[in-house]
Amino acid sequence: MYKREEKQRILILGGSGFVGNALYKELLSYFEVHCTYCQQHGAFSENQVFHNYCVEEDSMLLLLNKIQPTIIISAIDGDFKSQFEAHQQIVNYALLNQSCSLLYVSSSEVFDGKFKHPSYENDVTLSETAVGKFKISIEKLLLENIPQQTAILRLPMVLGINSPDILHLRQCIRHKATFEVFPNLVITTTTINKVCQQIHYIINHSLRGIFHLASNDMVHHEDLFREISSKMGDKMPIFKSVFNSNDDRYNAIIPKKNKLPAPYQISVSQVVEECSLNEEIISIK
Repeated sequence: MYKREEKQRILILGGSGFVGNALYKELLSYFEVHCTYCQQHGAFSENQVFHNYCVEEDSMLLLLNKIQPTIIISAIDGDFKSQFEAHQQIVNYALLNQSCSLLYVSSSEVFDGKFKHPSYENDVTLSETAVGKFKISIEKLLLENIPQQTAILRLPMVLGINSPDILHLRQCIRHKATFEVFPNLVITTTTINKVCQQIHYIINHSLRGIFHLASNDMVHHEDLFREISSKMGDKMPIFKSVFNSNDDRYNAIIPKKNKLPAPYQISVSQVVEECSLNEEIISIK
């Protein structure tokens, strides 16, 4: 599919997480890939390309100088203040290493204060939550200091057959338990497989700027999970409807300015199809 690029050394910050670990598996065959994990993820300690790093305790600059990556993918979690300081050190490293690029995994939460309509790449960010405000601060830090070396990757709800949300849905179906849905929440979505393909494409083509790695169309949160459940089989969980307002609220990011080629786009119906694969197919994978 791709020609192996020996010179590119990728460091995935947060390689033990859901998104980071999927990216590690996607990129491993094509690049020299290194990842970080924190101490609680001891299962990664025997993998020589996984480096123990806890953002609250360890120096980002020491890690960068040790690995000397040409591409940094930040999908790290942890204390906000520590994360911000770590990204300041990444900026300093990138300023001294102009050939180094940074891909920052952000989210739709940077727009959670704008709930009357969907949001596009160049829209002004506005958040009401601590997570959203933090993501905005990191985006601003990177775009103001190293814009020519930065790609901001905003993600919507990321699903997939082994995603936390779908695993939880299957458990609720199996045990006839309660699964919360939001009837008035309009969202975009995607799958972890598509996100990995998209980021791989962005790396291969050295793309910069802001990208909304989300479905081209929108869906109500409740409708999405009802449709996935119905395609999984005859059994359903107990859907608990949670109303945060009387009117529709949008938590939807849509690609517009920086659309990737058609094979790297996704629709809600494709997300539903992938998430509703049966147990036999999951076990084969």
